[in-house]
Amino acid sequence: MKTTASNLIRWAGVSAMVAGILFVVVQMIHPPDILSSVATGAWAIVHYLTITMSLLGLLGIAGIYFRQVEEAGWLGLAGFLMLSLFWLATMAFTFAEAFILPLLATDAPEFVEGYLGIFSGTASQINLGALPAAAPLAGGLYILGGLLLGIATLRASILPRRAAALLAFAAVSTLASSLLPHPLDRILAVPMGLALVWLGYALWSERQGETTTPLPGRGSAQLSRTGTK
Repeated sequence: MKTTASNLIRWAGVSAMVAGILFVVVQMIHPPDILSSVATGAWAIVHYLTITMSLLGLLGIAGIYFRQVEEAGWLGLAGFLMLSLFWLATMAFTFAEAFILPLLATDAPEFVEGYLGIFSGTASQINLGALPAAAPLAGGLYILGGLLLGIATLRASILPRRAAALLAFAAVSTLASSLLPHPLDRILAVPMGLALVWLGYALWSERQGETTTPLPGRGSAQLSRTGTK
């Protein structure tokens, strides 16, 4: 069971690496958040990749947390839960963008433009209910969750401390998005992508013996046998 847990954590590291790469790539190839983009093939591809990225990010963050679950303490748990909720929210928003908005682009263009305005900062002409408030809430989970998990990882000293510091910095640097016009603010995703790749590689590259715990009594039994010789 220890070996199985070790292998799962290492594969979670692979998930984190792929998620980090996609996190950067998606920002680079994302079409403009305008009505004419919604029905294009590029829009579909980007949002399919984003859904994949969110799922892998969820698995990767789980591996990062459970690798240091005891050392990370409540701070790590809080950060893990917040980041997990962020990835889930991202999947929900992206699902709507990938599968619902293209169907409404012709019949309800005002709704589509209003939905896109949630992320581009454009005021909506129609009432979108709680959706405009949900996006900033997800952003808050991203910032605070990344900061807490980064600090907890830094304190745990199991995974690379510089990678942990980069994770915390990447989360907080998102606050600068208000200073950059959309879509230039997408560049702020690069530090987070690098942090996920770094931490994921650290998980994947660990030797099996470093991520398992000896069975109780094995060490003492060996010492006992040695002492009787």
